[in-house]
Amino acid sequence: MPDKPYISFQQAQSAMRAIIEEVTKPGGMPVAISIVDDAGNMVAYAQMDHVRLYARRHAFRKAYTAAIMGMDTGAHGEQLKERGRTVSDYGDPNLTPGEGGVVVKSTEGVIMGGIGVGGWLVRDEELAFIGLGAMGLDA
Repeated sequence: MPDKPYISFQQAQSAMRAIIEEVTKPGGMPVAISIVDDAGNMVAYAQMDHVRLYARRHAFRKAYTAAIMGMDTGAHGEQLKERGRTVSDYGDPNLTPGEGGVVVKSTEGVIMGGIGVGGWLVRDEELAFIGLGAMGLDA
């Protein structure tokens, strides 16, 4: 039986810690963080106090979109615009074109899942990449 790479508990916790450490620096904003597996199922979730409902929902949607579509959500959103399409064309209400979701791939390029951050719009994608780096994986 093939051995498929997956996001381990340790990797998920390392990503969460790195993102939380970054956003709790002075001037930070409350965020929600979601990590999903390659099928879009929740692996880990955390939210800070006072994070808005929209941010909580979209942290999951960003992680889900990255995992399901196999690409970072910012790039996916741009691709949709170039093609004159929207996420609603796919018929999946969990997809989002919003930046802040990054795909998690093994060193062999196998999709393992996605990380999504919501709440600090101008830094969501950067924060997700910080989490990816803390997993020991590169973009």
